[in-house]
Amino acid sequence: MEGSGKMLVAAVGVNSQAGIIFTLLGAAVDQQEAEIKKRKKGEEETAPVTGNSHVSVPATIGDGAPNKHEEALEDHKPSPPPETHKKEKSVLQAKLTKLAIQIGYAGSTIAMLTVVILVIQFCVKTFVIDGKNWKSSYAGELVRHLIIGVTVLVVAVPEGLPLAVTLSLAYSVKKMMKDNNLVRHLDACETMGNATAICSDKTGTLTTNRMTVVESYICEKLSKTIPKFSDIPSHVGNTLLQAIAVNCAYTSRVMPPEEVGELPKQVGNKTECALLQFVQALGKNYQTIRDDVPEEMFTRVYTFNSVRKSMSTVIPRQGGGFRLCSKGASEIILKKCAFIYGRDGHLEKFTREMQDRLVHQVIEPMACDGLRTISVAFRDFVPGKAEINQVHIDNDPNWEDEENIVNNLTCLAVVGIEDPVPDAIKRCQRAGITVRMVTGDNINTARSISTKCGILKPGDDFLILEGKEFNRRIRDSQGEVQQHLLDKVWPKLRVLARSSPTDKYTLVKGIIDSKLNESREVVAVTGDGTNDGPALKKADVGFAMGIAGTDVAKEASDIILTDDNFSSIVKAVMWGRNVYDSIAKFLQFQLTVNVVAVIVAFIGACAVQDSPLKAVQMLWVNLIMDTLASLALATEMPTSDLLLRKPYGRTKPLISRTMMKNILGQAVYQLTVIFTLLFAGDTLLDIPTGRGAEFGDKPSQHFTIIFNTFVMMTLFNEINARKIHGQRNVFQGIFTNPIFYSIWVGTCASQVVIIQFGRMAFSTASLTLEQWMWCLFFGIGTLLWGQVVTTVPTRKLPKILSWGRGHPEEYTEAINLGEENFDPDSQDGKKPRTGQILWIRGLTRLQTQLY
Repeated sequence: MEGSGKMLVAAVGVNSQAGIIFTLLGAAVDQQEAEIKKRKKGEEETAPVTGNSHVSVPATIGDGAPNKHEEALEDHKPSPPPETHKKEKSVLQAKLTKLAIQIGYAGSTIAMLTVVILVIQFCVKTFVIDGKNWKSSYAGELVRHLIIGVTVLVVAVPEGLPLAVTLSLAYSVKKMMKDNNLVRHLDACETMGNATAICSDKTGTLTTNRMTVVESYICEKLSKTIPKFSDIPSHVGNTLLQAIAVNCAYTSRVMPPEEVGELPKQVGNKTECALLQFVQALGKNYQTIRDDVPEEMFTRVYTFNSVRKSMSTVIPRQGGGFRLCSKGASEIILKKCAFIYGRDGHLEKFTREMQDRLVHQVIEPMACDGLRTISVAFRDFVPGKAEINQVHIDNDPNWEDEENIVNNLTCLAVVGIEDPVPDAIKRCQRAGITVRMVTGDNINTARSISTKCGILKPGDDFLILEGKEFNRRIRDSQGEVQQHLLDKVWPKLRVLARSSPTDKYTLVKGIIDSKLNESREVVAVTGDGTNDGPALKKADVGFAMGIAGTDVAKEASDIILTDDNFSSIVKAVMWGRNVYDSIAKFLQFQLTVNVVAVIVAFIGACAVQDSPLKAVQMLWVNLIMDTLASLALATEMPTSDLLLRKPYGRTKPLISRTMMKNILGQAVYQLTVIFTLLFAGDTLLDIPTGRGAEFGDKPSQHFTIIFNTFVMMTLFNEINARKIHGQRNVFQGIFTNPIFYSIWVGTCASQVVIIQFGRMAFSTASLTLEQWMWCLFFGIGTLLWGQVVTTVPTRKLPKILSWGRGHPEEYTEAINLGEENFDPDSQDGKKPRTGQILWIRGLTRLQTQLY
């Protein structure tokens, strides 16, 4: 009773065999997986596959024969790229770095001009026109001018941008956990919002990973629904139920639904759960059947490690002897069957002709419908007189001789198991994302599943290729992959069947590297096997399966799907786009403040030799737009409307024409109001002028009104900034974000305190109620003006108004932020100037806070 081909399972040890039983139902680790592991890790020993892991994309066909095109192209397969120490930037990160550099240069230039103009005006007026001599007190004036310039620079540089990015990412990552997305790398969240393509496998990803028996073939009767137990001959039905119940892992269970109206919960191996639900659908309790085996005899249960995709269990037989129960892939089990139950339960010999007819009339149609076919069979070993399909034994059989034990079986049934397809694919397509199926299944199964998913539609001019044909089209005569050949294939490719993990990696790399489209592709990949590691690493966003995925796949991924469901990827897209939009909202708000504050400070320096907005006041404005606004705008919840637009891709400008229209439109309104108040406000409001005030004079109501009006316009424009795609209702959903309106109200209250009680500390004078009403009037005017700006058609605006157009890598790829490195692969090989490095170092938070 001992041997490597069997194992004795004690009653208390059933659960400990779960990992082995799961492995039996899956596929054994094929040779190609081991080879790719070696390529990835050299000669180092790889970690073993854990009990909850399985092998993805098997490289074998049918009974395990190697795929022929694999052998032919083995020498030409690219190895995974060597690890580099250069950190690649995410799509949004590269755009933000480019934008920050541009804003920084512009802000520095204006700040220096402001200081130079103020100093020249002071020197000309004091020493040339007035003819005064130098006094030590004049140093204070020069310092004040320098402070104004520094303040302009502080306001101009987007210091709050890293905070907005970090807050938005951290908030989204926390919320995504509830949507079954475990984010391992923060930048993957926003990158997913730019995804233009998803390369996914089949089982558990494109499908729901919830198996269900939908067709059955019992006693030569094909049923498209679950048959009634009374329609099955009793001796066949009882044997079938027992063969299923005792030959499934005891860790596979069907649990009652958690809530009324939901489907039963499947725990353990999904294929076994489908079979157990089939038993329940026939009106029997599988646990009761298991309990029918007497407990004192339960210690004589044997489980065989059979060939791939099959499992056999031996139990004591009532009346003496043993019963062998087998299940597995139809092409495996049927080859071992010598008998089958015909009509009315009559036992018949299962001839070669009958096998071929069963394959063509039952199994192949099921496979074409995307069903996984499982056959159930048994064999009895009896001590007495044996029937034609039984084996007479005087002693215990030689259980080590598995080849002869699991043979001459009697076929009980063939069932077709379906993995339902969610509507998530259609939602992705509506969002402008191309979904491609990359699977190891045969082309008929892949075509059926992709059609059900909506990846393929009748009449569409798309490609369905097998791995062999794919490699023939993309490789030259020397067997090397050529990008120009790949560019002829991938745009129309929708299904890649019989593909190896190397094919998956080649496809992903080719799409990412392609420059066929100006916007460039952003690719997400799903994977669950060890072999998927290179493709997951290469992808812009790699999704690993949390339930069925191997540890290697999870380590290589950016996001782990805790429910192995494609619907969770759609939620990740929605959250990613929300992150992108939240940062864009903040930029629209901040750049409006930047433009207005910088121009006011610059014109004020030129016109009245002083900035209407004092240094401490601009720092308060800077606090509003940096810290508080980033917190308010970064915590907006995503809506389904995010999935109605097309993805942005790699090169689309971060500042769109609509956003620039809003920025410039609001800037024109605010500058008009501020300069009107600056040059005519004292007359219109009948108050003393604040122009020409000497250093150290008391704050004036004139300049306080200008400051208060500016803050009010900024606060009301923060409401406008909630919409960046031309929506008119800027108040929609405002009460769904308590953080936003709490910060907005708190900022307003703080502004009242600063104006009425700030005095010398904030260079303010208290205002009357009438003056406050004027400030509020101009503030509310930004909402009305926003409706006017929205009316202007965006399409008629020149594309030059979009900011950040082009390839962000032009500004960032040669410089590693925070390190004095340069790109050794660049064509000119020039090292960036030290000043350029120091400048970019000042903006390193745009990169470091993303990780």
